[in-house]
Amino acid sequence: MSENRALQRAHILANHLLQSPPLPSPNSITRDVCLQYSPPELNESYGFELNEMRKLLDGHNVEDRDWLYGLMMQSNLFNRKERGGKIFVSPDYNQTMEQQREITMKRIWYLLDNGVFKGWLTESGPESELKKLALLEVCGIYDHSVSIKLGVHFFLWGNAVKFFGTRRHHEKWLKNTEDYVVKGCFAMTELGHGSNVRGIETVTTYDSRTEEFVINTPCESAQKYWIGGAAKHATHTIVFSQLNINRTNQGVHAFIAQIRDQDGNICPNIRIADCGHKIGLNGVDNGRIWFDNLRIPRENLLNSVADVSANGEYMSAIKDPDQRFGAFMAPLTSGRVTIASSAIYSAKVGLAIAIRYSLSRRAFSITANGPEVLLLDYPSHQRRLLPLLAKTYAMSFAANDLKMVYVKRTPETNKAIHVVSSGLKAVLTWHNMRTLQECREAVGGQGIKTENLVGQLKGEFDVQTTFEGDNNVLMQQVSKALFAEYVSCKKRNKPFKGLGLEHMNSSRPVLPTQLTSSTLRCSQFQSNVFCLRERDLLERFTSEVAQLQGRGESRESSFLVTHQLAEDLGKAFTEKAILKTILDAEVKLPAGSVKDVLGLVRSMYALICLEEDPSLLRYGYLSRDNVGDVRREVSKLCGELKPHALALVDSFGIPDAFLSPIAFNWVEANAWSSV
Repeated sequence: MSENRALQRAHILANHLLQSPPLPSPNSITRDVCLQYSPPELNESYGFELNEMRKLLDGHNVEDRDWLYGLMMQSNLFNRKERGGKIFVSPDYNQTMEQQREITMKRIWYLLDNGVFKGWLTESGPESELKKLALLEVCGIYDHSVSIKLGVHFFLWGNAVKFFGTRRHHEKWLKNTEDYVVKGCFAMTELGHGSNVRGIETVTTYDSRTEEFVINTPCESAQKYWIGGAAKHATHTIVFSQLNINRTNQGVHAFIAQIRDQDGNICPNIRIADCGHKIGLNGVDNGRIWFDNLRIPRENLLNSVADVSANGEYMSAIKDPDQRFGAFMAPLTSGRVTIASSAIYSAKVGLAIAIRYSLSRRAFSITANGPEVLLLDYPSHQRRLLPLLAKTYAMSFAANDLKMVYVKRTPETNKAIHVVSSGLKAVLTWHNMRTLQECREAVGGQGIKTENLVGQLKGEFDVQTTFEGDNNVLMQQVSKALFAEYVSCKKRNKPFKGLGLEHMNSSRPVLPTQLTSSTLRCSQFQSNVFCLRERDLLERFTSEVAQLQGRGESRESSFLVTHQLAEDLGKAFTEKAILKTILDAEVKLPAGSVKDVLGLVRSMYALICLEEDPSLLRYGYLSRDNVGDVRREVSKLCGELKPHALALVDSFGIPDAFLSPIAFNWVEANAWSSV
């Protein structure tokens, strides 16, 4: 052995002296074994027409969306950059907070100059509102900061003026708001009160001598907090405040107050501080506001719900204070509609990136010296992403349905819109955060880089779970509304009508004890089990509350004690509503490949919801063997959906430029020449 080593060393030395090429080593690395990027399109086929599926998912205004995508890609304001031979547009999240705020406003001015916001407040009707919602969604796909700045200005400030104001307010403020002559914000949340709007502490009194309202921040907990636009750009705000008339508190009302002049100087009797750097959404200038005897004209009370006469008489056609308060919460409905929809588009971005990456990135080999395996060929990777993809599809239909109901709303549908939007806002934003986390992990370390978006989006969209209603509070509102409907119908001995409870007029569904694959994929079985779960939970919830009240507990205390049942019920109601929307869309489709694939997606959505819900076992809707059957069927569906994965994410219709480098040639994007 030592003799061989001596000969080898002598040979190496001779080659060195003679400058001969080295002998090939059996372990030498050649370029042939280096990973090369292979576009997933080379190996994956499209089993259905992508444009047909995209129309179903976007639901409306596809051409308007594509126009705005193109408008953004044309301008360097949207941070165009080339990586891996492709052009991408995305915010530079490495900029300072001040830089992000300024570039956000510059982007909004660019969109304004190109007519994006035309008619957003001065036109009305379902078509106009749907176009506005579509364009806002595209803005959110590019950058959450842009969409939130627009949402605060148009949907909170603008809609408050539109819905709470009367003709005098509309003529004075709406066109100027649409043209950004006025920059509005929405001062509802306070340091001491967020979800509990009734408890806000800002106080407004009326001075009949001058015919002015006087707004005050009486204590530190009453400072307006997290007010988007207040720290830097807003010139005006809607102030939500307790209205005191002749020492009588008339409850929460809405007022218009100017906080800056046209030169950007803060107005007298107002103090503003910055909320500071955040975990995301740093393009939005969140601020804090204090009012020190701020006087505003009597005409600045938004008076469609209530008014105060010149001599200080309080007047309202709505005599019930609870109903009056409910009327003032109306703008938050539009907020929940837009939040729910934007959460799903954020999940689509994450999934499009993670799934495209998993169709070109390889890891490990099954056999010695064999080729490495594509990530999405692993059943475990399919299990991570494909159920989330199916949920995103189903929730897209639910969000579109919610928008359609909202733009065609009537006084009779307002209650249902409030309940459904509360449930969907909670479930869809929770889903978005879970999806982005799974996508971040699924792309490994690449998900940590801000340019790859997936990890960054978690911080950008996290706020959705708590603003415009904490999700847990919203789910309790859903359960309380169902409780009230149930008790009312039972007391009057009338059939259920509304809130999707009509199924309770029929006999209780009976589930089969043996669950075959065909049974589990049957839409009737899926509807039955979702209805049975909601029905049983609603009956249990009302029964437990009644028992507690019978023992002397107050209604509110009874709700607090039964919060876990309430949470299960809110989730069951919302997931059943989502299932109904995808079933409704599926049944309208002609026979063909789109319908077939959508059927697989719908079954995956239904079964993963069942698998993940412990109440199915807790209350005995399914047996342990049944739950095992569901789990095995989910794994089978993963294998059947995998060949369609690329087509399913491409059907989102999001241009390549709005994704990230790792969704495409991630090798070239990270090559030395590309850095």
